Amino acid sequence: MSKQENTLSIFALGGLNEIGKNMYAIQYEDDIIIIDCGNKFPDESLLGIDLIIPDMSYLQENKEKVRALIVTHGHEDHIGGIPFFLKKLNVPVFATRFTLGLIELKLREHKILRESELKEITSASELTFGKVSVDFFKVTHSIPDCLGMVFRTPEGNVVHTGDFKFDYTPAKNEHADIHKLAEIGKEGVLLLLSESTNAERPGATPSEQMVGEHVDEAFMKAQQKVILSTFASNVSRVQQVVDAARKTNRKLALLGRSMVNVVEVAMERGYLQVPEGMIIDQNQINDLPPERVAILCTGSQGEPMAALSRLSTGNFRGVEVLPGDTVILAAGPIPGNERNVTRIVDNLFTIGANVIYGSGSSSGMHVSGHGYQEDLKLMLTLMKPKYFIPIHGEMRMLQKHRLLAESIGVEEGNTFIINNGDVVDIKSGIARHTRKVTAGNTYVDGVGVGDVGDIVLRDRKQLSEDGMLIVVLTMSKSEKKLVTSPDTISRGFVYMRESEELLKDVNKLIEKTVNEVPESNKNEWGVIKQHVKKSIGQYLFSHTRKKPMILPIIIEI
Repeated sequence: MSKQENTLSIFALGGLNEIGKNMYAIQYEDDIIIIDCGNKFPDESLLGIDLIIPDMSYLQENKEKVRALIVTHGHEDHIGGIPFFLKKLNVPVFATRFTLGLIELKLREHKILRESELKEITSASELTFGKVSVDFFKVTHSIPDCLGMVFRTPEGNVVHTGDFKFDYTPAKNEHADIHKLAEIGKEGVLLLLSESTNAERPGATPSEQMVGEHVDEAFMKAQQKVILSTFASNVSRVQQVVDAARKTNRKLALLGRSMVNVVEVAMERGYLQVPEGMIIDQNQINDLPPERVAILCTGSQGEPMAALSRLSTGNFRGVEVLPGDTVILAAGPIPGNERNVTRIVDNLFTIGANVIYGSGSSSGMHVSGHGYQEDLKLMLTLMKPKYFIPIHGEMRMLQKHRLLAESIGVEEGNTFIINNGDVVDIKSGIARHTRKVTAGNTYVDGVGVGDVGDIVLRDRKQLSEDGMLIVVLTMSKSEKKLVTSPDTISRGFVYMRESEELLKDVNKLIEKTVNEVPESNKNEWGVIKQHVKKSIGQYLFSHTRKKPMILPIIIEI
């Protein structure tokens, strides 16, 4: 991009028209500041993919201008891409104390902690990058130490809320800086970027305090073991479980690597108070009477390899769910995970467990960390922005948030519903959406980052649906003709013993196709392979209605 003198630019690089992999950038003259760098998890159509992170091409092309990465909070969809980002752009990372603890875990795992520059900030911090200064305000969410931020630029103030809700009785007194928000609004806000996850839900988000009361009640009623699954990062929820275990004289075991890691960070940094001797190793669970045991585990989203899923199928070594145990899912399913969660709940009921699940008033075991409509309207009322960009949500949520903004006074036409890659430029107080930069998904597959593209995914999908047919052709190098009959091998397509007639017909067709290749092309193995693939593909589809991947292999002798 050519230098745009005195233009303030806001880039959407992730988190627009999707839930997850949040990443935004603000640029004034030659200074680019990044907000968050998250990941999201693949759905079942992305076979073999471990993570999805933002496409960072634009930032790499302009890496000499990137000054810092500022992180709003420690959820995966805001920090999960940071190790991959820092391998490409090693810039300072600014985050709160708890968030830095979670980032350090990731960087240690990727073996880049020592060369990374991590800087702690608080709601009182002020940063300066060229002509842009940044200060912060506390927000309440479902993880400790969350911040929103104000970018003070020559064009005006830009506010990014981070993820938030207004909870007047939050766990651990993590109150939002409402007075500070009102002061920012009085100064004047040129542009507000505000999260949209719950823009479709009317009313105000229930308080976290409600969950604590229901957890206590469930622990009191439980006759045997209590197994509670929640997001590891929801430290206030973990504290409620610790408090309930203390009140009912239970020891607490932690299952799941992320749960163990986050609890260690939270205890070490003073965000979680656990009585000495309460936490036991999983090997000690069976040594205690069941009414003296509580288990806190991962897997509330139905992840197949997480602790709760393995417990529900009896595949967690040394730990069993027994009839009469109480199992609590203290998290609502993220859209797309409902089927996996339902499967686990069914498995647990089959065992004979007492299962408490469902969010909100249905179970009282979970409240969202994201603001409902009244929370979003309060933020808009406090900020009174001239321009508005709803972020962190799918299209219907962004559109609903736009209507909320207009209902409290944002002028119609001053809201930008944008997609990843879109840029809003502001000059002389006028905002325009006129251009795009490269943005999209980068797939992480094992140790490979970005080396799996659409063609590889298409091949994996084809293999998973219709299998593969390998055709081995033994060809004479001198005479350019088949020496023996073709050999066909089916993998995931048809069972060979039951399809002998079909495969015999395929072999005859292969011989006919090879013999009919024009003399001028007999020297070109690639042409022969193409003819074989085409003829077999058409034949198999007409006879089986399947499209297996056909892989011809030519052996020269």
